[in-house]
Amino acid sequence: MTENPFRQRVGPVLALAMALSLGCGDSNTYEPPPPPPVTIAQPSVEEITDYLEFTGSTVASGQAEVRARVSGVLESMHFEPGSDVEAGELLFVIEPAQYEAQLQAAQAELASGKANLERAEIELKRAERLREKKAGTEIDVVKWRGERDLSTASIKAAGAKIARAELDLSYTQVRAPLSGRVGRHLIDIGNLVGEGEATVLTEVTQYNPMYVYFNLNERDLLRVMAVHRERLRDAGPDAPRGSDPELTVEVGLADEAGFPHIGVTDFADSGVDPDTGTLQLRGTFDNTQTVLLPGLFVRVRLPTAQRADMPLVDERAIGADQSGKYVLIVAGEDVVEKRNVETGQLIDGLRVIEKGVQPGEWIVVNGLQRARPGATVAPEKTDMASLRVSAREQASSK
Repeated sequence: MTENPFRQRVGPVLALAMALSLGCGDSNTYEPPPPPPVTIAQPSVEEITDYLEFTGSTVASGQAEVRARVSGVLESMHFEPGSDVEAGELLFVIEPAQYEAQLQAAQAELASGKANLERAEIELKRAERLREKKAGTEIDVVKWRGERDLSTASIKAAGAKIARAELDLSYTQVRAPLSGRVGRHLIDIGNLVGEGEATVLTEVTQYNPMYVYFNLNERDLLRVMAVHRERLRDAGPDAPRGSDPELTVEVGLADEAGFPHIGVTDFADSGVDPDTGTLQLRGTFDNTQTVLLPGLFVRVRLPTAQRADMPLVDERAIGADQSGKYVLIVAGEDVVEKRNVETGQLIDGLRVIEKGVQPGEWIVVNGLQRARPGATVAPEKTDMASLRVSAREQASSK
């Protein structure tokens, strides 16, 4: 029996249609996307030091103008401008000839006075012997006694002239009043100086130690005073008078990372300025290498307290919105939780968390944009210390 040709054509078409319908049914099935990958780390738990930070200015510990104290022609100069000099080192010479002559004249007056005194004493003794023998008069005794007294007075006057002449002669050698760096010479060789005024010749600035002045407002002052009282209690009542513990102060320049210069506070004003409500303090810093120069604005910080077991997180893990600063915490079953936090100081790229985070919690440190509160994530764990190293390297490369 011959097969129907229509059935031969329809069979394959129906099979193809059924296959297509099955394929379409599979493609419409919904499959949720995989959880986004994030990096998490536990806070670094450390003992931290609280600081107060200020802006201060550097001031030389000593500065003196070098002046001509006698008049005369500037004869020579014995230093290189901008070089370091020691106290007492010769800087200038003022022509000494006239002062040498004045010294010689005063010495001659002294010699003359001594000769007159010797003659007056001889004559006085002779007049007294003649008077005892009734061969001389009382007038001669009185006369030579007066000559002796005048000669004694002239000797004292000549001695004073010698002292003044020696002093003036010493002033012709102009020496450094203190150790430090000498500036440029303000008067050229050959000019008359000291005529009617003490001419400024140059100046010397002492760079070591270097002072840094800064001001504390009333609130910060009370915090510092509390620290100072605590240190006095630790020292005990038997501590010798005047041995109060010094407050450490740290300084950093504008182009320096952190606060590499360590000094101590050695001065505070006697009271708070009523006009500004601040108290001025001074820190003293070793400046042997002359890293600090006078007149610079510097960053200053004072340590106030130490606190143990404080959590620190990578600053890049902290977000901010209208509710304030927050971090994302990955809790049980890898679910993200938003946690508002209060932050403190930045220490080597890690930010102190004052409130909101407990040690041992896992915080999202990378992938903050992909994580959503209440959603599930695929966490990968890392160490917060490694993030501190990368933050430090990033800051140093800027």
